Amino acid sequence: MRQTGKLDYIEMPATGGTLDSVKAFYSTAFSWSFTDYGPSYSAFSEGLDGGFHTDATEGSLKPLPVLYSENLEETLNAVTMAGGRIVKPIFSFPGGRRFHFSDPAGNELAVWGE
Repeated sequence: MRQTGKLDYIEMPATGGTLDSVKAFYSTAFSWSFTDYGPSYSAFSEGLDGGFHTDATEGSLKPLPVLYSENLEETLNAVTMAGGRIVKPIFSFPGGRRFHFSDPAGNELAVWGE
């Protein structure tokens, strides 16, 4: 259910890699699926809708999306096996634990768990 003021969509650049490499990474690490909209945009719907773009003129901001995991160690292993680079190993923070990684396009994301 959509509500005014609630996060509903996120776009991230894929200008540091290829759209195919980014899609392959997320498909392997998190079993995501994609819908292509032309050669420079691919959308996903994985809990939060969003998309990746390869056109640098569409925006250069790099948000930090935060994903959830029931088992951080398994997820960290899956990210590593898929070719992700761990930027910050698992650490505690108020409310749980998390780690940060970068994907093949250079986007930094975080994964948290309780």
